[in-house]
Amino acid sequence: MTVAIYPGSFDPVTLGHLDLINRGSKNFDSLVVCVARNISKTALFNVEERIQLIRDCIGDMPNVDVVAFDGLLVDAARKLNASVVLRGLRAVSDFDYEFQMAHMNHKLAPDIETMFMMTGDDFFYVSSRLVKEVCKLGGDIRPFVPEHVAKALLHKMPPNKP
Repeated sequence: MTVAIYPGSFDPVTLGHLDLINRGSKNFDSLVVCVARNISKTALFNVEERIQLIRDCIGDMPNVDVVAFDGLLVDAARKLNASVVLRGLRAVSDFDYEFQMAHMNHKLAPDIETMFMMTGDDFFYVSSRLVKEVCKLGGDIRPFVPEHVAKALLHKMPPNKP
């Protein structure tokens, strides 16, 4: 049985993330979405809120679970018996960072593979950071996130009106 983890901050989860979760769930026996408690980033949503937002999206995916993690990604993978780390690539700019992380993780845990999946055409430009920026400036975020996530975002950060 192949268990993969899909780590990220998911602050907030976007349709691009969900595209990877959906596609990843079809390629692995089990996919665990690992929500990072990232001490170097200040999140808009706390970990429990991010987990719930994702769970509300994946209710019909029986082989997908969502958990929080902190510390080394490879330690989380081992704890979850995962042999694969799934990562999405949107653009060439993602590749530099992901390439370095994949090699570091391989040095730390040679038995855990990193697999890259290209983001779908409809979502390659979508990032959580950009969604928050569009929301803050009063733009329509509904094409980028599920409806319940849009509502949660608007509640957390009402648009700045000139």
